[in-house]
Amino acid sequence: MKAEIIAVGTELLVGQIVNTNAQFLSQELNAIGVDVYYHTVVGDNPDRIRAAFQIAQHRSDVVLVTGGLGPTQDDITKQILASYIGQEIVMHEPSLHKIEGYFTSRGTVMSENNARQALTVTGAEVLPNDNGMAIGVALSHDRTNWLLLPGPPREMKTMYQRYAGPWIQARFGELKSLYSTTLKFSGIGESRLETELIDLIEGQEDPTIAPYAKDGEVAVRISTKAIDRLEADKRIAPVIAVIRERIGSYLYAESDIPIEQAVVERLKRSSLSLSVAESCTGGLVGELITRIPGCSEVFAGGVISYSAEAKMRQLGVLESTIHTQGTVSAETAEQMASGCRRLFDTDIALSVTGVAGPGDTEGKPPGTVFIAIADRMGTESFALQLAGDREIIRLRAAKAVLYRVWQRLV
Repeated sequence: MKAEIIAVGTELLVGQIVNTNAQFLSQELNAIGVDVYYHTVVGDNPDRIRAAFQIAQHRSDVVLVTGGLGPTQDDITKQILASYIGQEIVMHEPSLHKIEGYFTSRGTVMSENNARQALTVTGAEVLPNDNGMAIGVALSHDRTNWLLLPGPPREMKTMYQRYAGPWIQARFGELKSLYSTTLKFSGIGESRLETELIDLIEGQEDPTIAPYAKDGEVAVRISTKAIDRLEADKRIAPVIAVIRERIGSYLYAESDIPIEQAVVERLKRSSLSLSVAESCTGGLVGELITRIPGCSEVFAGGVISYSAEAKMRQLGVLESTIHTQGTVSAETAEQMASGCRRLFDTDIALSVTGVAGPGDTEGKPPGTVFIAIADRMGTESFALQLAGDREIIRLRAAKAVLYRVWQRLV
């Protein structure tokens, strides 16, 4: 089953609001085995809406339209669809009475334009609006199934879950749902990961494999259609095994979690404590860690030692190291980590020092970063050369040091 989602509203095109409805509907449709092939956004213009309907009818089995069902003159979705398929617009009296009752119960007079929200298309099934006034419409015409839903997400979601979704399932019976498993990687870039898996990606049929990247992390989504999760897992498991064999050293989770969550979970299992010393990341590593609920069990705290004086005074970095090696160096990173571990008396401490940009520091270009990890076995540093603007370099540096901690805990 091929589905298309059309969002009607000029406010979407000019960027006043974000089209979260399409995201929600895509997730819901995939969950019941309906494939979403297209997202379309069109303004409140009769000719362009009609053109969008014409295109959708020729390429999709199910078309869900959000928006344009309200009381104002630019709410014309029902009218355009009725005209396009050669049907009439009629008043749905029970819905009109409900709207009138709403205003009467509040002691106010209903303006005439509110009656537009009770209009429907001849031959259509009315979808009640339990959180608002504008009713929805569901109908089949010339092998295409149309569902018109309100634009406000609170109204749309309830209408879909209670009425539109069941309407779709009743017509198409039990469809195989789409199930996915997401593998998360760190310490490897998207291009190298793709190179390692290119034969699997190019030869994919079922399950399908889709790599995608975030800064400092890479994900691989493995998907298949199945009757239930158990059947899906049986299909997905052999693919995971092959991927794990090839690049398992970078695989930190078989679920869609950030590297900081994986670190916190491993620290908890090992009953180990952590502290951080940061320079160029300016507290970002600590901020990422403290996003994770329960991190207080393992995270002691951190120091933002931005200046050379702070590195020496707070963390005990030697003045001779600053003078001979500079603040951006492996030696400084190592002394920062060791000093942080002493200061907080933690099992593990990590440090970051580098050049976030935009200009050089100590003759070193932006993206030059040194990270270090100190534990009872000693202190180890790593040199990084990161690309991107200032914020991207900071984020990638934070993710890199978290990955090194995760490696240490494996």
